[in-house]
Amino acid sequence: MLSIPREPARELPFRDGNAGFSLTLKRNCSISPAGLAGVFAALALVVISIGAGFAAAGAWLVLPFAGAEVLLLAAAYVQYARRAADYERIVLESGRLTVEVAQAQSMSRFETQARAACVSLEKERVLLRAAREQFELGRHLDAPTRARLAAELQKRLRI
Repeated sequence: MLSIPREPARELPFRDGNAGFSLTLKRNCSISPAGLAGVFAALALVVISIGAGFAAAGAWLVLPFAGAEVLLLAAAYVQYARRAADYERIVLESGRLTVEVAQAQSMSRFETQARAACVSLEKERVLLRAAREQFELGRHLDAPTRARLAAELQKRLRI
C-alpha cells in the first residue's frame, strides 16, 4: 500500500496579550530580497564576463544579447522584490480591531470595534465586514488554513 505524505498543517501563531492578540501573515519567500540581489549580481557578472570573452574573441554580437539577458534578470528581480515583503497584520487590543495590509508598495489600514466586526468564509476567501466596509484576509494562506483563520477570528472577536 502506497502512503502519500501529507504536508503538516500550517499553524497560526496568534500572539496573545492581556487584552487581545496579534497575528502577522507573510508570504512564504524562499530567499530575501537582499539574498536575491547577491545572486542577481553574481549571475550578471558571469553573463557579462562570458559576453565580454566572446566579444574579445571576435563574436561581438554576443555582448548585446548578454546585456539583454541581464536586463531581463533585473526586471524579474524587481518584480520579486516588490512583493516579497507583503504582509497582513491583525491586532485586537482593548476591544479595537486593526488590520494592516501591505501589498507591493501600498499600505491599507482597517480599524473598527471588535464587536461590530463580522468574519465570514466565502468561496475560500476570508472576509471581514464592519459597517459599510469589507476587507479580505488570508491572501497568503492555503484554503484549509484560511478556514481555520476565519473560525479562530470569529471566536476571538466574540470573547
